[in-house]
Amino acid sequence: MGKRRNTELGDFLRARRAALSPADAGIATCGSLRRVPGLRREEVAWLAGMSVNYYARIEQGEDHHLSGAVMDAIAGALRLNEIERLHLLRLAWPPPIGQLQAGPEEVRDSVIALVESTTQQGVCIVGRRTDLLGGNRLGFALFGLSADQRPNLARQTFLESAMRDLIVDWNDWARNMVGYLRAASTEYPGDLQMVELISELKARSREFMEFWHTQPVAEWTHQVREFHHPLVGHLTLNKEVARLPGPSGQRIIFYGATPGSETAERLRLLDSLVSEDAPQAEIGSRFDRR
Repeated sequence: MGKRRNTELGDFLRARRAALSPADAGIATCGSLRRVPGLRREEVAWLAGMSVNYYARIEQGEDHHLSGAVMDAIAGALRLNEIERLHLLRLAWPPPIGQLQAGPEEVRDSVIALVESTTQQGVCIVGRRTDLLGGNRLGFALFGLSADQRPNLARQTFLESAMRDLIVDWNDWARNMVGYLRAASTEYPGDLQMVELISELKARSREFMEFWHTQPVAEWTHQVREFHHPLVGHLTLNKEVARLPGPSGQRIIFYGATPGSETAERLRLLDSLVSEDAPQAEIGSRFDRR
């Protein structure tokens, strides 16, 4: 029987090698012409302190007993960040496939109560498959949703045109979404619904497929995000993410404004527009006057 090949590991290494320029890796080219902009295999092997043949076999996906030292050397050679290093290790040493909850994910009542008690920021609870599992009133309003809607944010990003109008840097948002799903797919290899989601997006969105082929790996973390909201206009929001303890992979995402800023005023306006006391007809008339 032939050796098992780890094709995902090889694909990731080739993509990262192609994306790293010799200058960024500290390799002098002396003006020589190169057929490709990225690093050659022999250059990665040299940077990692191993033979070209050994590195080539790893990149070709041969099933080696890869040590932590070898993985650290390759990660250093390819200038991988912390999230990419973790992804590399999961590809080299795939976690056991466990039994994961099928169907909608459940959120603890205490988490929902915590989120709904927050009033100065938009807050969303997002599951490991990017399903919106809950949030506060302002969190739903930021995405133009009512409190009873539970869409999948990855589907919204790639299949709903309204998201392209809402997110100012949609391209970066979308690439980050793909990077998160790629990382999550290696963290939860037994999640068949995640596999189905990724397959659906590959089939229905050319942009998703293009991003997926570049092998991005990302985590949801603190960022500054800009929205162009149809009710209140431009918003510059500080995004903070807290991952809940345990294996669920659920995250609480906060979207807040700098105190005293114009965005803070607009968030207050948005909250008033979608408050339970504001008649829907009044909200619509205000929107029409913008």
